[in-house]
Amino acid sequence: MSLARRKFLHLAGGAAATASFSHAAFALDYPTRPITIVCPFAAGGATDVLARVLADPMGKSLGQSIIVENVTGAAGSIGVARVVRSPADGYTLSIGTLTTHVLIGGLYKLDFDLLTDLTPIAELAYEPLLICVKNGLPVHNLQELITWLKANPGKASVGIPGAGSTGNLAGISFQNITGTTFQFVPYRGDAPAVQDMMAGQIDMMIEPSSNFTAQVQAGTIRAIAVPAKTRLFSLPDVPTTDEAGLPGYYASIWFGLWAPKNTPKDIIAKLSSAALVALADDNVKAKLNKLGQQVATRELQDQGAFAAFQKSEAEKWWPIIKAANLKVE
Repeated sequence: MSLARRKFLHLAGGAAATASFSHAAFALDYPTRPITIVCPFAAGGATDVLARVLADPMGKSLGQSIIVENVTGAAGSIGVARVVRSPADGYTLSIGTLTTHVLIGGLYKLDFDLLTDLTPIAELAYEPLLICVKNGLPVHNLQELITWLKANPGKASVGIPGAGSTGNLAGISFQNITGTTFQFVPYRGDAPAVQDMMAGQIDMMIEPSSNFTAQVQAGTIRAIAVPAKTRLFSLPDVPTTDEAGLPGYYASIWFGLWAPKNTPKDIIAKLSSAALVALADDNVKAKLNKLGQQVATRELQDQGAFAAFQKSEAEKWWPIIKAANLKVE
């Protein structure tokens, strides 16, 4: 081997070792400046409030302040893309939901991959959906509802906050499982749809439970079942779908935290640990409960389990979206 060749290999090896050492040292020192959590929705919404509830306790664990930045548009994809294109250094994180980190992958043509261009850190919280009907509908439990829908194919009207929404897909899944058919009526959000259901203008909704809690408690609409494995803490008398005779039909909106792909594992571990500490805080749990959210199960707070869960959700919902030929604007 020539002298020049030996010098080149020596320098290359030294550079690689230096880079490896610097990378390890960087991860060891992290964080040395404020961290930004990018929320893909406007300030004041459930995802934004969750980010701000967690920012303080997570920041204290990490020894740095955490800033929440709202980057909205295109069903949340603009905010997600902002993080995908950020340096993989742990200083720009993505908070999002089933919609922003799974469903949009089936609804839109994205220039990034939700499952490979981000590294899951932890599931943070979840909010089960709730099957509700207007008081005038002659049903009082899930089996009566399914029987009525089968006896009246295509007649029932179901309010949704737009095509491709969680409620829209949960409704399509409900139809597939029960062999029923009904019409979807799109609204500009859940609130006006709930008002119309209270007024008897639409028959039914399957949406996040916090949209209905006050109305169910007031008796202005009727809750039929919770598509989850456990009952709601806010409506403990409403049975789960397992209990009501439709086992395995589950639908929840969930919230998680991600970093850009290739973020060092040591940094991911620090972020995961800080998230777990925050989620274990009783004050945090109480604040989430007021939002209608429940802290994620301990299993899904684990980074690896959450990654597998996100993938399984894509495998569940993307075929439903494709089969329904859903079109979004």
